Amino acid sequence: MPPGIRIFLGYAFLVLGLIGLSLRFVVDQAISAPVSLPGIVVMVLLAYTIFTTTLVLQRKEAARGLALGLSTLTLPAVPLLLLAALPLYALVIAALAGLLFFGLTRPEVRTYLNEP
Repeated sequence: MPPGIRIFLGYAFLVLGLIGLSLRFVVDQAISAPVSLPGIVVMVLLAYTIFTTTLVLQRKEAARGLALGLSTLTLPAVPLLLLAALPLYALVIAALAGLLFFGLTRPEVRTYLNEP
């Protein structure tokens, strides 16, 4: 397994963990309103993350584009952290984004994800 895929899988499981932590808030909101914007966003992100991770583990060609799409979640976090006066966290997230994009665009990832 190429390092880019390992980094992505670690990132995907981190996203799944953060979604799991936020579910308490979503369930509390669902008591007062069955359909809410945060609930929809969390459920769509959960489905997208699980689907992408499943395709990566199955070595499907379509997984590369979806993994790059999931990796773009790191991009808005950098300016938001800078605006919140957290430059160290912004630097960590920017480094993670660089590793993800560099790792997922490598030729060995393209050859690893070769199943139609």
